[in-house]
Amino acid sequence: MQSAQYILGAFGPDCDLRRWAERRMAGGLSKRKATVAVARRLAVILHQLWVTGADYEPLRRADAA
Repeated sequence: MQSAQYILGAFGPDCDLRRWAERRMAGGLSKRKATVAVARRLAVILHQLWVTGADYEPLRRADAA
């Protein structure tokens, strides 16, 4: 949960996860619920990276946008 709070905080890095949460908050989702959603999504991402052994790319989808 602390990692999600950091990502959404004032000093959080620009990454796909932050952009995803900001889009949800702009759509009406509260920051508290967005933080929980980011924490859950981060857990899924970390598990997938652990299973596959891939490297994390913070702006993987930036080229598509």
